[in-house]
Amino acid sequence: MKILVICQYYYPEPFRITDICESLAKEGHDVTVLTGLPNYPEGKIFKDYRFGKKRHEIISGVKVIRSFEIGRGSRKFQLFLNYLSFTVSASIKALTINEKFDVVLVNQLSPVTMGIPAIVYKKKYKTKILLYCLDLWPASLSAGGIKEDSIIYKPFLKVSKWIYSSADSMAVTSSMFKEYFKSTIGMNIENIQHIPQYAEDLFTEAVEMPVNNKFNFVFAGNIGDMQSVETIVKAANELRDHNDINFHIVGDGSKLEECIMLSNNLKLGNIIFYGRKPISEMPQYYSLADAMLITLKDNTAISYTLPGKVQSYMAASKPIIGAINGEASRVIKEADCGFCCAAEDVKELANIILEFCKSDKKEIMMENSYDYYIKNYSKSNFMSALEETLNKLEG
Repeated sequence: MKILVICQYYYPEPFRITDICESLAKEGHDVTVLTGLPNYPEGKIFKDYRFGKKRHEIISGVKVIRSFEIGRGSRKFQLFLNYLSFTVSASIKALTINEKFDVVLVNQLSPVTMGIPAIVYKKKYKTKILLYCLDLWPASLSAGGIKEDSIIYKPFLKVSKWIYSSADSMAVTSSMFKEYFKSTIGMNIENIQHIPQYAEDLFTEAVEMPVNNKFNFVFAGNIGDMQSVETIVKAANELRDHNDINFHIVGDGSKLEECIMLSNNLKLGNIIFYGRKPISEMPQYYSLADAMLITLKDNTAISYTLPGKVQSYMAASKPIIGAINGEASRVIKEADCGFCCAAEDVKELANIILEFCKSDKKEIMMENSYDYYIKNYSKSNFMSALEETLNKLEG
């Protein structure tokens, strides 16, 4: 198949869509990606992509077309301009693409408007669209503090309904997304397919754990408003007198400096911030962990989400400790691979960390984590489901 993939984010930004596209190319498909200029999560366009550089690349067999966008910055208005600039410029690019593709795949993170260039291309060539939804819209706006009766939310509700209804087929990463599409968007959910994410192969590689006399808990990923990493910092404060417990925070994002400042103000000596690291180095940070940490804001819309780090943690055979609601909590409990408490519940997070340290089932949790991953989230299962869905739309 000749596949046009549209996603605002792509390599060198740390998103799984890169691995998906490269895997499709290895399977013999002709893959072209229409994307933006890399600037996530720092918010500034990467140096190598400024001033018109690298607008067309071939990366690991994938053709990459980059359209203009304004860096996401650190303020909401800058983020709005980032979203808008990509939508407009990528739509113009889509209109001027002269190549005919068999199918269009939209890897829809935030914003939902990254689906508009696909609709533009569809109108020109009558090519069918598969929209793979990773972030719910406009739920992501309400999760960010925008009220549902606001002048911003209501237009985005209409736009979201239009974009989702324009797709010929839809797939979702979380089973709970279907309920949102039924109740809020008003869609028929019978034809929405659940295709959960997988973890890149490197996470399944065995890495020897360091031997020490401490319990180490690791958070890895984006440190933004939705992730509520400050919950971990506050739990570390609750456990500051337990000299055998350490916390490791690996990642970057809009809330990193705030979390570091909170840690410094509390004068914590049991937490280390490493900043952003390339994905190739992540196994060595995972190797530090007796268990991995996952936190999200206490928000109904966010609770529908299953963050991709859950699959990465499981693929690495790690127990998971979560202060999290909804789908992720359900999965961790169903897998019996760790402990969960309510989102943003600092004291209970500290309690379940202590409970984990005392548990004699750590090895069983490790085995359960990996077994659940292989059964439910393996890459082979994902790629088979994705290719089958794309094939049905071809032509």
